[in-house]
Amino acid sequence: MDITTLLQFVWVAWLVLIVLFLVIEMFTLEFTFLMLGIASLLGLVTALFGGPLWLQLVLAAVAGVLLIFLLKPPLLRRLRRGADEAKSNVDALIGMAGIVVQTTTATEGRVKLSNGDVWTARTHGLPLAPETPVTVTVIRGALAEVVPARIEGTYA
Repeated sequence: MDITTLLQFVWVAWLVLIVLFLVIEMFTLEFTFLMLGIASLLGLVTALFGGPLWLQLVLAAVAGVLLIFLLKPPLLRRLRRGADEAKSNVDALIGMAGIVVQTTTATEGRVKLSNGDVWTARTHGLPLAPETPVTVTVIRGALAEVVPARIEGTYA
């Protein structure tokens, strides 16, 4: 088989690339491989109209770069525009109110947060007695760092 025979079937390679990029895109969902698939489609169209291999490759490469840098960012912004901005997991605990259930010092203690969770806690200031209202400032692993809660401009 000579090179001219292979070049007659280069469109098959473009089809394989398009399918491969689209399958990868289904798993990543970040539009990069979708842009490469569209660029490969341009290479396929160039091949079907008899364009030389170098032209197919150049057009596909330029289209891929342009699509990734010009079309992908606005598509991602539009996709994420309606995303839920609510904090979740540990981020949702920062600033949450709670109450001391076991005297809390710089080394030990326990607090019950307003969501009902009981956490091992510590404070950086004076020890906090049970029933003291607190606010979570930082979560470090399974440890909540707390400060006395502010009530009407003063600390409780």
